[in-house]
This record gives sequence, C-alpha cells and structure tokens, in this order.
Amino acid sequence: MELIKHECGIAMIRLLKPLSYYKEKYGSALYGLDKLYLIMEKEHNRGQEAAGIGCVKLDTPPGQEYIFRERAQGSDAISRIFANAHQRISEELAEGSDPETAPFVGEVYMGHLRYSTTGRSGINYVHPFMRRNNWSSRNMLLCGNFNMTNVDEIFDSIVATGQHPRLYADTFILLEQLGHALDRENERLFSEHTEAGLKALDLSHAIARDLNVTNILKRCAPSWDGGYVICGIVGNGDMWAMRDPHGIRPAFYYKDDEIVVVASERPVIQTAFNLQIDDVKELLPGQAIIVDRDGSVRIDSILPKGDNARCSFERIYFSRGSDRDIYRERKTLGSNLVNQVLKAISDDIDNTVFSFIPNTAEVAFYGLVEGVEDRLIKNKILDIQRLSKTGNLTDENIANVLKRRVRREKVAIKDIKLRTFIAEGSTRNDLATHVYDITYGSIRPGDNLVVIDDSIVRGTTLKQSIIRILDRLNPRKMVIVSSSPQVRFPDCYGIDMSRMGEFIAFKAAMALLEERGMRYVIDSVYHRCKEQDDLPKEEVVNYVREIYAPFTDEEVAAKIAELLTPEGTHAEIEIVFQSVEAMHKAIPDHPGDWYFTGNYPTPGGNRLVNKAFINYYEGRTSARD
Repeated sequence: MELIKHECGIAMIRLLKPLSYYKEKYGSALYGLDKLYLIMEKEHNRGQEAAGIGCVKLDTPPGQEYIFRERAQGSDAISRIFANAHQRISEELAEGSDPETAPFVGEVYMGHLRYSTTGRSGINYVHPFMRRNNWSSRNMLLCGNFNMTNVDEIFDSIVATGQHPRLYADTFILLEQLGHALDRENERLFSEHTEAGLKALDLSHAIARDLNVTNILKRCAPSWDGGYVICGIVGNGDMWAMRDPHGIRPAFYYKDDEIVVVASERPVIQTAFNLQIDDVKELLPGQAIIVDRDGSVRIDSILPKGDNARCSFERIYFSRGSDRDIYRERKTLGSNLVNQVLKAISDDIDNTVFSFIPNTAEVAFYGLVEGVEDRLIKNKILDIQRLSKTGNLTDENIANVLKRRVRREKVAIKDIKLRTFIAEGSTRNDLATHVYDITYGSIRPGDNLVVIDDSIVRGTTLKQSIIRILDRLNPRKMVIVSSSPQVRFPDCYGIDMSRMGEFIAFKAAMALLEERGMRYVIDSVYHRCKEQDDLPKEEVVNYVREIYAPFTDEEVAAKIAELLTPEGTHAEIEIVFQSVEAMHKAIPDHPGDWYFTGNYPTPGGNRLVNKAFINYYEGRTSARD
C-alpha cells in the first residue's frame, strides 16, 4: 500500500482538580502534559509532518503569561515540542519558581498532529493557531482535523462583516470567523456587566465566567460544509471539541471527576488511562463537548444530526487496528473475499500460497485465511465421504486428507529503513522498487500466490515494487486482493486524495472509454461540469460518475490489472476488489463511501469532485486550483 496522507489527529485534556491534587496523587504537577504526550505518540500514525501543543493556565494574575504554544515540523516533531516544553519548565524551576507557575504546567491542553492535505507547508500552517488579545476571554487556541469545502463562502461572509483576513486557507479563515463570534459574545457580556456596574478585574472575571461557547459555535457552524472535528480553548479556560453533523471525521471522549479527554481514536484514550472500551464515548455528529472554565462539562447539540456518513475508509486503513470494532471489521473485510479469491485460483487451495502486504492489511489477511480454512474443512469432509463410498477409507488416505493446510507465508517484507532520497534519477527509481523484499523459497515455482492489501489507490507501489519483486518467486498466477472497493473519487474532507488523474481506477475507466471509441463521454462530462461553475454548491450534480457508468466492476478491475502489470512480468496478474455492498455489511455503522461511489455527504463534495475532473481535463494537477 502506498502511503496516503490522511486526516490529522487531535487531543484535548482538561484537568478538573487543582494542580496540587495531581502532584499529590500522581507525584507530578506535569500529569496533564505527560498524558498529552502519551496520547499524541499513540496517535502518531495520523500525522507525521508536524505537531503542536497549546496550554492555558487558569487564574493567573495580570502581568503573568497564561497561554503557551509550541510547534515543530518533521517526523520527530512530537519529541521536539515536548523536549522544548520541558526545557522551558526546567529553566523556570532552576530560578526557584514553583512548578505550578512554570510554562506548560496548566489545566487545559490541546495537541495536534498534522498531515498536509492541501500542499501548503511551513510552520505558519502548523496547529494550534493562536489569536491574541489583552482580554483573557478574547484569546483563543484553535486546532482541528478538518477540510472545509466552502472556504470561499466563509471567507466572503467574514469580509462582509468588515474584516480583512491576512491569508486564504480554511484554518486561518475559521480562526477569524470564530474569533469574530468570540468578540461578539464578549461585547454582549461587556454591555451587560458594565450596565450592572462592574469595573476593572471584576468586569473581566464576570465576562470570563459567563462566556457561552455554545453561542459562539451556533453562530459559526451553520456556515460550515465539510468533514471536521474542530477544537478550541479560550484564554479564560473554556474548552470545546465539535464534530461535523455527518460524523465524517472521528472523535471520542472520556470524563470522570479528575479529567476530560478528547482524541481522534478510542484506543489511544483506553491505553493512556487504562480504560475499558465502554468507558470511552463517541462524540456524536453535530455535537460539541464543552468544558467551562469552572470545570462543568456538557454535551451540546450545535447542529442537527445529518445523514450518517461516518467514513468507511477510516475503518479500512487510517485508524488504529487495535480498536476492538475496527479489528473485527477488518477481519470481516477479508472473509468477504473468499469466494472471489477461490474463483480466481480455480479452487486450487493446495497449490496456492496466501500472504499480505505489510502492514495494515494483516488483519484482513487473518479474515481471508480463516474463510479459506472453513472452505477447506468442507472440502475435507467431502473427500472423506468419497473415500468411504469407494471403500478407500484407509488410515493413510484419511491422514493425507487431514494433512491438507492453507499455506500461509510472509512473502513480502517492508524494508522501512530504505531511504530513496539519497540517490537521484534512475538510481532513485531503482531504490524505490526495493522498498519491499521477498522471502525466498516461500513458494514453489508454479504455485498461485494470493496477496491481500488494504486498498489500491494509485497503484504506484504495486507496479514499481510489489508485483516486480513478487514475480521473482515464480508463481504461476498472482492474485492481488484489495480489502476495500475501487477508489474512484477524490476526497475533500481532509485526506490527501484530491487529484483524479492519480487514481488507478480512474485511469482504467478512461483507458476503456478511449479503447471503445467513447471519448464523447469524457468530453460530455467535462462540459457539464464546466456549466455548473457558477451554480450554488447545493445545485451541483456529480457528473463524474458517468465516467464509470458504462463498465462493470470486473471490467475496470481487469483493466487495472493490465495497467499495473510491469513489462516482463512472468506471472498472470489478476486483481480482486471488495464490493461496495460487502464493505457495508462488514462496516455497517460507517456507511460513508464517497471514495468508491461518489455519494458525497455534503453539497461541497459534488462541487469539488467536478472541479477535480475539470482540472484533470485541462491539465492542471491540483484539485483546488
């Protein structure tokens, strides 16, 4: 599986007791910071380009800093930002300060792990973002796992209020939009409390006490179109995390009398706090978990719950397989494919080796093999029954039947330490083909070889590396199995799958159209997409589906196999995909399938898929040009 840069990871922590409580019970005033580090390391799979943390202290006197932020880029960003935070703490302690007054020792924390899905890079794009003001209740830290499909609309609404945003990117725009709403909420309370006669710090404390995060979110969220979990901390100590109304991006939380925790994945919270699965709750679509500065916790419905579009690809590939439900789902995805695989090898189990492409396909492999074993047991029963009918039920013959096994081997090994950046040109390409290695002698010449992958998106790793190197084992036939359906449409909700021309399924469909003299379909789709350029997103139709409409899934799969077979390959290559229907049976609670069907859950999705096709047709590489 080629690396797909996917949605980011978020982590939020709110300590509900005084810092002295954690120092006495757990031996350290850094309890919150240490737990944030553990969660972020456990979520490292969700973002390896950059990371950032933020911290807010409660009840600091005027003149003392109470908001802290640390950000870094690179695969080692997590270790560096926490090392820097600890260094600042150590420097403060060396001067004789109380640990509770040191930087990053506070009650409210946020963490973020970044994968860029827009092509933008640089420290200025690393979360959390910060908004500064001399009023504590007007400061804000913001981070999230999101992509908005209607940044243009949100931008225009901000400009319409008289603001002048510095940059045009969804995170910057959301910061300004939420910041404006925060200002309006502050102004409401300022008027209310000044009329009541409050002044100076009494006024400031009253505003900080009465600030209503729900009002802020309800002012902004109705304009958002996209997949998101958006997290914020106000300088007064209020904290929130909100999930989109379709549940596209994941969020989970845990709370007790000591702590509130929010993260992108359930197992990381379980591990960090030694919890049972039922202790960790899912933040439901359209809801926000809000912790006020006084520590009170509530779940508010900010937007009406929309159609369930929880992301299926999240379960297949992106999320940690250590989650109980995800583990079961991935095994089922594998077992679903048994009939197709057996058909591809003509039921010749005895002369077939089964394996997987490391590492995320391993669980689906277990499900596939268990299903094949079940089939083999049925075959053994039939064989013994035939022996009995023919009078050949000898100990030797029975033993020969019982000795039959599903042949499982680890034929592919990922050399993760191989670095292709050390070479240039053709030498670099040669290195890229050797990211995977093989276990020599694992199959007999003439055997079938079945290898399962979690998904086939672009197919570059298959063609450049995996098929080439597995062919050295001299299988008669190689069956590449995808535990997901054909990825046909780009994502616009936070995963780096935005360019139509990169998808091997799209390339296959386009090739079939050209081969069969159906170029007119391509041109027609382009012109109809162009005609919708000026329409409101709510009126846009996804015409890109018509690229695939003339062909069966099997026809597209056969063309994919042809396109991905390197020149000089000796083995026959067949590619088997999960059907959309079977995927939904395996993952019933996460029906979001726009990658495979083009059924986008929000209007902005239809607009952006058409834009992606227009860009492809016109020769532009970016889906958002």
